[in-house]
Amino acid sequence: MTTAAMHIARTGLDAQDTRMRVISNNLANVNTTGFKRDRAAFETLSYQVVTAAGANSTSETKYATGLNLGTGVRVQGTARIDTQGSMNQTGGALDLALDGDGYFQVQMPGGQLGYTRAGNFSRSPEGLLTTSEGYQVMPGISVPEGATQITIGGDGTVSATIGGQTSQLGQIQVASFPNAAGLQSAGDNYLTETASSGAANLGVAGQDGRGQVRQGMLEASNVNVVEELVDMIETQRAYEVNSKMISATDDMLKYVNQNL
Repeated sequence: MTTAAMHIARTGLDAQDTRMRVISNNLANVNTTGFKRDRAAFETLSYQVVTAAGANSTSETKYATGLNLGTGVRVQGTARIDTQGSMNQTGGALDLALDGDGYFQVQMPGGQLGYTRAGNFSRSPEGLLTTSEGYQVMPGISVPEGATQITIGGDGTVSATIGGQTSQLGQIQVASFPNAAGLQSAGDNYLTETASSGAANLGVAGQDGRGQVRQGMLEASNVNVVEELVDMIETQRAYEVNSKMISATDDMLKYVNQNL
């Protein structure tokens, strides 16, 4: 008697453990600004073909169905669910949210460009528009000292009152990608470009499918706590079933060793 069933159940335990980690990360980021939940995707491992469908069963007949034995499961990857999070009004002049698709572009350390949905920006001592980590929003927007009544339009146009007159300071652009699902998570609410995502295409907010900029608002996480809890229970039950399979296989092997 082989231990194939035990090894198959082990792959199930590994897969469900990974899925539970994904769910845990989603729940941990339920209050993270602009966070997008992940979903684990599974795939079967290779099959052992004992009898091929269509093979000769006799000199005159063929097997209508084959005998294929699976070898388990694994996590194929994680997919980011880019549905829109709810808009929370903050009233902050530099709090921005994207109502629709797209990302804000920022310059990270080393010159690498990062992309984020979290628009809780601030102003550096030099007057540059930056993230909370101090990364500059690209293209650069400089707000002069003494500027008041900062206004950011739906198309990203930044204006402020300087010396009693309204002046246009620049325009925040929105990045889109041929395959946004291919962006790589880099932590701290940032994503980076990959060969799978394609090159970033900067453009005006509200045009060519890009979302509009909403001033004084922040996008909340799109994690649904109830949905994640249901997935957690489902994962836990699947883990228990695979554990029982290992125990059952162990009992069968014990019986064979003791009685045969």
